[in-house]
Amino acid sequence: MNGSGNGGGSGGVPAMDAVAQGFGVAGAAMAKTAEPASAHRSIMFTWFAGSLASCGAVTFTNPFEVVKTRLQLQGELAKSTPNMVKPYHNVAQAFWVIGKNEGLRGLQKGLGPGYMYQIMLNGTRLGFYEPVKGVLYRAFTGQSSDSQRPIIPLNVAAGGMCGMAGAALGSPFFLVKTRMQSASNFAAVGFQHNYTSSLDGLRKIWRDGGLRGLYRGMDAAMMRAGAGSSVQLATYDHCKSYISRNLAHRGYNDNSVGTHFLASMVTGFFVCTVMNPFDVVSTRMYNQKSSAAGHGGALYKNPLQCFYKTVSTEGFFSLYKGFLAHYLRLGPHTILMFVFVEQIKAFGKNYI
Repeated sequence: MNGSGNGGGSGGVPAMDAVAQGFGVAGAAMAKTAEPASAHRSIMFTWFAGSLASCGAVTFTNPFEVVKTRLQLQGELAKSTPNMVKPYHNVAQAFWVIGKNEGLRGLQKGLGPGYMYQIMLNGTRLGFYEPVKGVLYRAFTGQSSDSQRPIIPLNVAAGGMCGMAGAALGSPFFLVKTRMQSASNFAAVGFQHNYTSSLDGLRKIWRDGGLRGLYRGMDAAMMRAGAGSSVQLATYDHCKSYISRNLAHRGYNDNSVGTHFLASMVTGFFVCTVMNPFDVVSTRMYNQKSSAAGHGGALYKNPLQCFYKTVSTEGFFSLYKGFLAHYLRLGPHTILMFVFVEQIKAFGKNYI
């Protein structure tokens, strides 16, 4: 009896081990299956957060985008002379002139396509920034980005790649937005396209140029967004990490609004400095009229030619036209967008 009992007991241990191993294998398999699903949910939620946050931000900053667009188009390819008539002298005066003569509707021109562009651009770049950064860190260091200090060149590369992808997706909306914002019955600058709505603009562009027309100027937009995103996302990442490491004792941790605000202020300045020349070129590439042949633009064939003609005719500092308006748009936009997106992400972690 004892022998059989011992034998039965000893036979039961391997059986239990087998069952445990079976549960372990099943659990590992389930974990592996759950990881991609969780990653996909994380990407989709960050995409949603980035889209919602950037749309909220652009609602407040779009008037400065209108002012910036008109300042950048003013005096296009014309040498500055003392007698040159300029309807817009500076940011404050331009804001006043547009508001006085065109009202709030004039200051919010292009807001509809602006929303769509923000969804395409910032949803894409914010949603895919962390996954792309993770791939680059593993490819070059063999470790995840969470397990080591930030590597700025890899962060810059990830930001640039995501920004260029988002700009390519949103290019038709940026095209319509720019053309709607330049239109004015009171103080027109640049070529006037006179679209009555976003849909009217998209329909007319498609009618005149098809898919090629909708994506005219995309190369300039990708350069603009690539330059801006590489600086914006990497700088914000680095600033937030630096502030939370060195000012944690004052309450500036990773999730505090103060950390997000300070990191955004610094980021906005650097982004504007790097991005403004590309922004001027992008605005002019988008707003130019079509050539007589119907293929390409009448003034510029490509972004490099636009750079050359702008600098050779108007001087180097023409690339910084509208800089203050750009910062007044980009600074608050950066602050609002990152503060909004961080709060939405925190809400998602707590309640979703």
